[in-house]
Amino acid sequence: MQRRKFLTTISLSALASTLPYSNIFSKNEKLNNRSFIIKPEKLNEGDTLGLIAPGSFISQAELDESIANLEQLGFKVKFNKTILDKSGYLAGKDKVRAADINMMFADKNVKGIICARGGYGCNRILPLLDYDTIRNNPKVLCGYSDITSLISAIFSKTGLVGFHGPVGISTFNDFSVKYFKDVLMSTKSNVVLKSAVEETDNTDYDRYTIRSGTAEGILVGGNLSILASLLGTPYDMNYDNKIIYLEEVGEEPYRVDRMLTELMLAGKFKHASGIAIGVFKNCEPRKRNASFSSSFSLKEVLFDRLFDLGIPVVYGLSFGHITNKFTLPTGINARLNVTEQTITLLESSVT
Repeated sequence: MQRRKFLTTISLSALASTLPYSNIFSKNEKLNNRSFIIKPEKLNEGDTLGLIAPGSFISQAELDESIANLEQLGFKVKFNKTILDKSGYLAGKDKVRAADINMMFADKNVKGIICARGGYGCNRILPLLDYDTIRNNPKVLCGYSDITSLISAIFSKTGLVGFHGPVGISTFNDFSVKYFKDVLMSTKSNVVLKSAVEETDNTDYDRYTIRSGTAEGILVGGNLSILASLLGTPYDMNYDNKIIYLEEVGEEPYRVDRMLTELMLAGKFKHASGIAIGVFKNCEPRKRNASFSSSFSLKEVLFDRLFDLGIPVVYGLSFGHITNKFTLPTGINARLNVTEQTITLLESSVT
């Protein structure tokens, strides 16, 4: 297709060898001061989006699907020829994947960056990112699951708002597209994120209050296991006075318990304003090959770990490894209403 462009102007390996390592291990800013927050420019139809695979590898079919999805939204798509690289379970070597991200941020023709998929591997490239280039060229970065690592690190190091939303191979149905456009393609404030009605008997999608109330604060969060993996690193986020959003997939209740406990022991929930939980998909006790002969349910774990925090907590909102997805901005002031089961973005996410 003519709209598909390959990055061929510079050698990835040459760029990777010059990546900066200075200052990336400096003390994290608390980012409670609004002056540290950087909003990217909004996306418009006709813009060129950079498509990247920063974690697990993708197939040709997944690349084609990602391109088709983004073009259907009215965007042009630009990607590097190394996007189909494969190194074990990774989409190529760490230095090459990191260089791809740095190039996309530096490229003046690229208006936003969409990750083709999550998987695993983003943590490995955090020390290789050029945070000065990212800070000086703010643009939309969108993805979820393993992409939590990139969003968290970039927000911590630069203050750039990042977006927990669809990846290239996501289902871009009416629900997901609505919130993608409301958050990334509009500068309006007071956008109300109201969860989809899920017609299913799957209890993963049950929606319930763990502790009632209303909370306000800056949104931060993402995939639970990734957030836990960042504890004690230079890329961890400050959660004080924040609304924390969490999602997960394929973890047994005891593992969810362990990760929540890790965050608790690190003091992450001590001064949080509230917790918005998406759908924890396939996180109930296994019926076959279970780790324990007896187990708590996911709901029991969530109540046990989170109720006594004394802050508003709700489960089952429309984000995570599911079809109907919000696009959630890390770094934007929001209000969580547990009774109404909504998140309201109190300011625009983009400029």
